[in-house]
Amino acid sequence: MTALKLAIVGAGVMGTNHARVARSIPGVEVAYVVDPDRTRAERAAANCGAAPATDLADVLGKVDAAVVASPSSLHEEHGLALLGAGVHVLMEKPIATTVDEAKRLVDAAAAADVVFQVGHVERFNPAVLELDRLQGDVVHIDAARIGPYSNRVEVGVVLDLMIHDLDIVLSVAGGEPVDVFATARRTRSETEDLVSALIEFDNGTSASLTASRIGQTKIRTLALTREKDFVSVDLLRQDVTIHRVDHSEYLSDEGTRYRQTGVVELPFLENRGEPLYLELSHFVDCVRSGSTPRVSGRDGVRALELAMRVRAAAGL
Repeated sequence: MTALKLAIVGAGVMGTNHARVARSIPGVEVAYVVDPDRTRAERAAANCGAAPATDLADVLGKVDAAVVASPSSLHEEHGLALLGAGVHVLMEKPIATTVDEAKRLVDAAAAADVVFQVGHVERFNPAVLELDRLQGDVVHIDAARIGPYSNRVEVGVVLDLMIHDLDIVLSVAGGEPVDVFATARRTRSETEDLVSALIEFDNGTSASLTASRIGQTKIRTLALTREKDFVSVDLLRQDVTIHRVDHSEYLSDEGTRYRQTGVVELPFLENRGEPLYLELSHFVDCVRSGSTPRVSGRDGVRALELAMRVRAAAGL
């Protein structure tokens, strides 16, 4: 099998992680790392056996696929250049900074007939993959994504953190969002640092989401209230717990008390592993087979559209 020549565009934290993981995928050659900062490009390239480059134009025509991990403000520019050259693209989230930019990228990928995947890596979390078989009859979804402050991020908490959960909620809810309510706080930066949102879907499902980068601990949780059970998901520990009540009653012989019996199910997760590795492997498989990615360009547009509605509802 001919090695797939891959370029990593952007040698920041995410680009470096992509390069680290991609070099371990069978049949993939990390051929170039591109970054305008030559020192960063050389350092990241040396770690994965690639050649450094400072100009994206220098690698066009020399690679089959690319991961775009440059700043969000450059996603459209870099994406259109790669897609126009017939290069398959994995675009880090958010897909772009505006919905119009995102749609232009999706149209360019369709015109070039190449694979265009968006890097919502939580969709490849083994615990989230397990939700594929638990969809249906969802009444309400709770999501919390909380962590300590970092001045590394250039965008607000909606596009940085909440967009992961918005993408998951869209994939699980099974409907279209009709009403969005939100509130936001700024405490550490010029953009929003904490946002809470409530979303109602046209099929009756609702979702509440909280994203914060001013917490004192790292929390990544989902909870699905379904008609006959309750599903608790810890994305950090990669585990899923299903709760089903079998019998409940109030007792009063020795004072009022409540007794409940039920079943707790801990599914075996078949897709264990680092989500980033699963995401990149899936991208490579889609490139080789020509199949539609789990997180398509259209999925990226929907997540960005909903993120923008949350920001607007919060007055941002």
